[in-house]
Amino acid sequence: MSELAALEAVTEAVESGAGLPEVVRAAARALDASLAVADAWGATLAVAARSPAEERALLSQGKGVSSTPLRVGDTVVGTLHMRATAAAGEDANLDSGEPSEQMKRLLVTMIASEVERVRAPERASELAAGEFLRAILARELGEREELLERAKELSLEIQDGASMIVARAVPQAPTDEGWRARVRAVAERGARAVVSRSIAALSEREGAGVGVGAEVLLLVPGGEETTAARAAEGVLREMEAGLAGYTFALGRSRIAADPGDLPRAAGEALLAANVAQGGSDGAALAFEQTGAYRLLLSAMTENPAELQRFYAETVEPLLAYDEQYETELVRTLATFLEADGNVAGTAQRLFTHRHTIYYRLERVRELSGLDVSSSDGREKLSLGLKAMRVLGISAAGGPASEVGAEGGRVPGRSTRRS
Repeated sequence: MSELAALEAVTEAVESGAGLPEVVRAAARALDASLAVADAWGATLAVAARSPAEERALLSQGKGVSSTPLRVGDTVVGTLHMRATAAAGEDANLDSGEPSEQMKRLLVTMIASEVERVRAPERASELAAGEFLRAILARELGEREELLERAKELSLEIQDGASMIVARAVPQAPTDEGWRARVRAVAERGARAVVSRSIAALSEREGAGVGVGAEVLLLVPGGEETTAARAAEGVLREMEAGLAGYTFALGRSRIAADPGDLPRAAGEALLAANVAQGGSDGAALAFEQTGAYRLLLSAMTENPAELQRFYAETVEPLLAYDEQYETELVRTLATFLEADGNVAGTAQRLFTHRHTIYYRLERVRELSGLDVSSSDGREKLSLGLKAMRVLGISAAGGPASEVGAEGGRVPGRSTRRS
């Protein structure tokens, strides 16, 4: 088949509205290759392969498979996986010649445009859902009737109640450029397995991508606490199963019985996610499980600057020291407070010498001006740690390299100060 005839066949498939699968089959004939098209988060949209084995090789990106991003403007809308039939051991049409690079590029562009056209209604729905959820989190929608009207446009039934979930995923290794969209899709799939009308969107709040990877907002319709809990469990389970090599943190709100309470619920979910990410109670946390942190919710939503100032006056100098010198003052302080101020218990939990703990606590006093041996100092430092977690600030982690930490050996008390 000549390049002109091949191009005409693909063009006819596009113009006739035959659909993405037929366009991909025509392109596969034109390129004398097996093709598979996936959307931006990895879901397969169309396959043109000569055998089931060839299809499996394409979808698993096996030997001889090349992958090309499908772009429309600056947006990646999917990926084209291609395997030349000659590389797969099939009889290549040698008379037709190798397709030119210009021909390949033109076909890739046509397939990308068709993917965008096919997914346009769904993408519009995703954009509308995203705007709705982000407006709730930013407290731009507070009136009950306005919330109900916007929800009706998305076919959401929230008059009987709903809950909010904030889910985060942080990749622990380099990943492809469409990974955030895939995180959103996986989280939404987990919620919809329990409540089919759940919606999800990537957060765009300031700082949402700093140290937390991708942050997803989810709304789960329904007024049953048990259903909301199952939806949160479904989100975490699906993320753990579908996103290998990531760490996770998830927060769930209480039920918002009145739609007007959804902004409050969004704040609760965000606080719970912050606490889950900074604490040691596991990857998922409901707002009811946040304990004393709940007292700081109003400060987080109504006066975050004051909360930031309190954190800056207490724990921030410790975190800055940890980041600069790769020490563990914040972790040591948190463990010391969890151990009810018991140095031996702290040393046991951190697998280090108790003299090292004394040294670190002295450094805490020097940097913060607060003494852990006094009840006032412990109280302020404890609240400082809570403020840090409520604000979503992650403690630095690293080897304890401060003076005296080597092998648990520390200098005598008279030599601690330099």
